[in-house]
Amino acid sequence: MLKLDGVALIRGGRLLFEGLDLTLAAGEAVLLTGPNGVGKSSLIRLSAGLLRATSGTVERSGAAALADEGLALDPRQPLAQALGFWARLDGGDAAAGMRAMGLERLAPVPVRMLSTGQRKRAVLARVIATGAPLWLLDEPGNGLDAEGLERLAAAMASHRATGGAILAASHQLLGLDEARRVALA
Repeated sequence: MLKLDGVALIRGGRLLFEGLDLTLAAGEAVLLTGPNGVGKSSLIRLSAGLLRATSGTVERSGAAALADEGLALDPRQPLAQALGFWARLDGGDAAAGMRAMGLERLAPVPVRMLSTGQRKRAVLARVIATGAPLWLLDEPGNGLDAEGLERLAAAMASHRATGGAILAASHQLLGLDEARRVALA
């Protein structure tokens, strides 16, 4: 689903990485870890096609869904409508994403009224709702409580079990330990 061959990336005049090779097939997952500023988010964005490699090749087969710090949901819309917009574009299922992340009761609430953790769940629900085979998750556990982390772990495990692949990045493993154990091990 994703293949990086000899990839290098320079951002802001700084070499973040070079000679990077990565192959991610159906049912597989990779967790990128490391301190802030080493290029984890840049690698996720490069894999999504939002950045160009300085050298090397990036090949992606099939659709990909990105969850990063950007909400990408209309803050004026009720959550169900905001998620429904993207689900319709992607041919996905907004209700399935909301169920997976435990957001059904928040369906009528405007996105702008959601807490930090609820917004993170909404971003993850948007990814789930796309039906994309490749998930690119940048700091997916940030802002999630214990239940949110459990739901994330279950969604990741289910996605892999049905042939999906995941590239995730996190600078802190605390809070992602359960997700990593269940979904990335």
